[in-house]
Amino acid sequence: MMTIRIVAALGMIAGLFFVFGVTLRDFSEGLFGRISRGSGSLRDEILEETKRKKKSALRRELEEVGEILKDTGRSGMLPFLCTVSLLLFGAGAVVAATFGNYFLIPVLAAGFSLLPFWYVRLTAGHFRKLLDAELETSLSVITTAYLRCEDLITSVSENAGYLNPPVRTVFEKFLHRVRFVDPDVFAALDEMKGSVKNAVFEEWVDAMKACQYDRSLKSVLVPIVTKLSDARIVNSELEMMLSDPRKEFITMAVLVVSNVPLMYFLNRDWYHALTQTVVGQVMMAICGAVIFVSAACVIRLTKPMDYQA
Repeated sequence: MMTIRIVAALGMIAGLFFVFGVTLRDFSEGLFGRISRGSGSLRDEILEETKRKKKSALRRELEEVGEILKDTGRSGMLPFLCTVSLLLFGAGAVVAATFGNYFLIPVLAAGFSLLPFWYVRLTAGHFRKLLDAELETSLSVITTAYLRCEDLITSVSENAGYLNPPVRTVFEKFLHRVRFVDPDVFAALDEMKGSVKNAVFEEWVDAMKACQYDRSLKSVLVPIVTKLSDARIVNSELEMMLSDPRKEFITMAVLVVSNVPLMYFLNRDWYHALTQTVVGQVMMAICGAVIFVSAACVIRLTKPMDYQA
């Protein structure tokens, strides 16, 4: 009966969306946009900036995921993730209602809604490795060309077509600014410096700025590019170490969840006590909440060093 009511409510909401001409994406963008902006009052903004008031957990999650998407060149995915999160919120409520567990509805709804954002966190390391590898190749070819011709604009224009996104976009914006907007190379380098979140890249840009004053300093560019290779090797080893706690957590979570259907075949009385009594339903809700909270902690503590808060 509870499942039918929830499905009917979802159908009613879908009907209201259709009547008022509102799409699910528009609704999710408005909802999550409102959450990410906070209350909007000046007093709250001052308290947050002075660290006297913490942002809500969901707001911090949205901001951190937005930063990760921006750093990995996937900023356009955020509206899609918000829409999927909203759909999973409803799916979690329906799944819990199917079991007739009222206490489990908010747990699964909230937990399922966070899955898209956790996916971004888990894949951040993979995209970061791809970005670092492309950055290493790009800086290497541009540095080699600069050592030959000692002209940055020529070096970038000769190799920009061979680069891959998102690094290619960074250097194309640099060329566009210098050629069509402002010929100030130093200002363009300062703007490009903040385009990629990488300490070695920022050091390379600073060295390139110094080379514009004194071309004899170009010898420092090659050692800087070499740092990218060393950092990539260290990060790969660190990622392997961080993956072990994730695997252990996933194994334990699967064992806990699989005990519920397994109990149905081993002892029907225990299964009935777990799923039909109030105490059993409360225990299932607590276990679900512990799993989701533990997952959030594991993901946060085992994320790549570049994204440590």
